[in-house]
Amino acid sequence: MMITAQVLARVPNVAITVPTIQVFSTGCLINVDIVTRRHTLSPEDFQSLQLSAFPHMVTGVKADQPLPDQLLRFGVRFADGTKATTVGQNLDRTQLRQDPPPGPQLSMLLPGMSMRSGDEDAGVMTWGLWLWPSPPPENFELAVEWPVGGIELSIVELDGAAIAAAAQLAVPYWP
Repeated sequence: MMITAQVLARVPNVAITVPTIQVFSTGCLINVDIVTRRHTLSPEDFQSLQLSAFPHMVTGVKADQPLPDQLLRFGVRFADGTKATTVGQNLDRTQLRQDPPPGPQLSMLLPGMSMRSGDEDAGVMTWGLWLWPSPPPENFELAVEWPVGGIELSIVELDGAAIAAAAQLAVPYWP
């Protein structure tokens, strides 16, 4: 089941949108498009901006230090105050996970990427944000912040009731 969403943030060189949310019985996949354009950036600055969208390319993330401006980060907050973020997650998918993990969790899945050349060189990265477990059936917040991209903390409200209703209709891959 899919739910369509909205623009999360937009500045001169970056737009971040949530085109769809795919709903499963166990959680949901929030699809996020990060569109960058060269516009007024030099080719080097444009490339640096695009590379900083990959968390594993950003060094210097330490628990006791402020987050680096290059780090693209997402988070959710539920009505009861419970939060989950992508900050500090391990992108090493070879590690065995606890089953089930403590929730909630918001995990960034590796993106697909495409480039478009022309008057305005642009790049589109499609990230998946896996939210486990499914959110409660009430509105909740999705946040993004990416200082190097010019994105200050931006928050949109998502419809947890629609996601919960769609989860009831989800068809399992295997019985």
